Amino acid sequence: MQGLYKNIVLASAKGEKNLAVLIDPDNMKVENVSNFISKVNQSIATHIFVGGSEVEEHLTENLVIEIKKHTKLPIILFPGDVIQITEKADGILFLSLISGRNPDYLIGKHVEAVSRLKQTNLELIPTGYILIENGKETSVQRISKTQPMQRNAVQKIVDTAKAGELLGMKLIYLEAGSGATHAIEPEIISKVKQELKIPLIVGGGIRTKKEMESAYKAGADTVVIGTAFEQDEGFFDELLS
Repeated sequence: MQGLYKNIVLASAKGEKNLAVLIDPDNMKVENVSNFISKVNQSIATHIFVGGSEVEEHLTENLVIEIKKHTKLPIILFPGDVIQITEKADGILFLSLISGRNPDYLIGKHVEAVSRLKQTNLELIPTGYILIENGKETSVQRISKTQPMQRNAVQKIVDTAKAGELLGMKLIYLEAGSGATHAIEPEIISKVKQELKIPLIVGGGIRTKKEMESAYKAGADTVVIGTAFEQDEGFFDELLS
């Protein structure tokens, strides 16, 4: 499935909002996929992201294969490591952790990934990934050995996002981290969006429809929700299409 990025850009230009449901292979059993995806299909979700910080090899591919059986929504990899790459998905967020300074997550892992990616037809979407502190250590922080950006350093966050765009990133992803205690403030989203000419993704800590709508209003083109659905599938009822 090509044209993923083109559709994201077109939606942004029209003011249409995307909702991505993030599924962590470590937290989703294959036997539960059918029921979960049926709820995704009935919701306003536009994309499915698959990935996590710590995932055993082959779990991602097995999960993607099962998800494909139950939905026509595009499946985009959100990989925490090279071993999560699978040709069974439609695309991949080629993430560069631009909020950190660990060369492995700025370019090192990408070099490792090239030989695998050359064997797939995945649509690659270069994405500047910015981790923002949320009051507790996240798995991304622990594994990447990088520090998140402070919430009160708004201008630095804005400048980092803009630098990512100038380096050629096609998306900017503001992330509070899996299981974040609170979502990213609308002020941060708004100021980042004002500086960008590319679509903006916002995720982490969004647990209510009100918080989701607040992120959209502030400028998020795509909102990502993961933990909230894992902990309370009833949340889907609030987001029926």
